[in-house]
Order: sequence, then C-alpha cells, then structure tokens
Amino acid sequence: MNTFFENIGIHLMDLIGGYPAYATSLRDVEKLIHELRPCSTQHALIRMGASDDGGYLVPDDLDAIEACFSPGVAACSDFEVDCANRGMKVFMADKSVQAPAVSHPKFNFIRKHIGAISRDDFITLEDWVEMSVPDTASDLLLQMDIEGAEYQTFLTTPTKILNRFRIMVVEFHDLPRLWNLPYFSLASVVFDKLLAHHVCVHIHPNNCCGAITKNGITIPRIMEFTFLRKDRIQQKKMTMDFPHRLDRRNSDAFPELVLPSCWFADVQDE
Repeated sequence: MNTFFENIGIHLMDLIGGYPAYATSLRDVEKLIHELRPCSTQHALIRMGASDDGGYLVPDDLDAIEACFSPGVAACSDFEVDCANRGMKVFMADKSVQAPAVSHPKFNFIRKHIGAISRDDFITLEDWVEMSVPDTASDLLLQMDIEGAEYQTFLTTPTKILNRFRIMVVEFHDLPRLWNLPYFSLASVVFDKLLAHHVCVHIHPNNCCGAITKNGITIPRIMEFTFLRKDRIQQKKMTMDFPHRLDRRNSDAFPELVLPSCWFADVQDE
C-alpha cells in the first residue's frame, strides 16, 4: 500500500495528519545539493571552539570582524570565547538557559529566543543586530544553532542584515525532510537566500542523529554549514576534502558520520 502512494508522490505517513504531503522530485533535491557543494577559497579553514560538539570550521578571514552573534547558547561557550579573545564583541541569546556556560567581559547575553517576530520571549535577528551593533559598515560573524527555528529566522531576515555577516556558521536540522515538498519549498528558499551573497565553504554532519538514504541520496539529519560572503573570495574551486583534517565527531557516544559524497561530488556526473 505504501508503494502505491509513493508511486503517485504521496507518503503514507504524511496522510496520518489528515492531508497528503507530496514528495519532492529527485531532480529538485539533487539540484539543491549541487548548489550547496562546498568550495575552497584563498582562506584556509581553521577550527574554533570545542574539540567536539561546539567547535566549527571557519575561513581564516576574521580580521576586523566587529562582533559575533551566537543564538542558541546551550552548555558550551568555547566558540564564543575564541571570538572574544580575537577582539570581537559577543552577543548571545537563548531563552532556555539562565546564562552562558562561562563569563567573559566581551559577552552580552539576552534571555530570548531568536525567531520570526519580536514579542514576549522572542526577538528577530534583525532587531537584535540593529540594537546591538547599529553601525551598518562593520562586518559580523554568525554562529547559529536554534534547533530548527533557523528556517523561519532566515526567511524573515532582510538581506541587508544577512549581508553584514562576513561568515555564517549554521546548524540546519531535519534535513531528510527535504523529501517532503512543502518542507523543501521552505528550506530551498532559505538556502537560495543565503547563497545569493554567500558561498558554502564547509559542511560537517552532526553524528548525533544519523542519516537517511533515499533514491540513492544520503542526507544526514543535522549538518553544520559554513558560509563566506562572496566579496571576500578572490578565488574558489570545488573541494573534495572530506572529512577535513580538522573535523571532529560531535559525540563519542555515536558512530562517526562523514559527509556523504553526494554533497561534494557532482551528482550529475556520478
């Protein structure tokens, strides 16, 4: 029975909610993955933050970045400490914790979630940036891990704000749901918006939650993407350097999960 529904583009599990959700075509998923293939640039990647979860690879292009914005604080602040020690102001936001894991004179914390609107316990990325660093000429860095709210946040953030971020490190969640067409329609707009002025320079799967393989495409459930603004790139080429020598598994409690080759090899040529 499930095969019948899949043949007409409907997944049986999606009928449980009372309405059908249509499946994304293989061509559309491949096209999005192709657009997200990481490039190497003249800036080598360095690791900042923890040696496991909470550590990220970023391009070594950090000079004169005024501030780091880090929504989603959790229990590790190693990345933010590294930013502060490089002279950046650090702005942190998370309603789920009382304060950052450690204190630092350059830390500024607000106990709010980042989301699509500013009200009660939520604030938009736009409002947060504009009240914290109103000088629109300065470059910023974004490190975001907000458990799925990244999609709505980016959709509602003006391009003028996104363009202030020279570097963006974002953990994207629920990625196998790209096979669900309504979800894909939202997520693909988010990625298109980011790729308009930034280039993906690294992807690292979080090994906490495994991956799903469908139609020959393996999609980890959670992945950390690093983006660099296009005006900072003088030369670029597609990279096959995965796993990167600085990559580390997020948790020793789970098997290692390396980036599947379909995310960095040209799937149209395989």
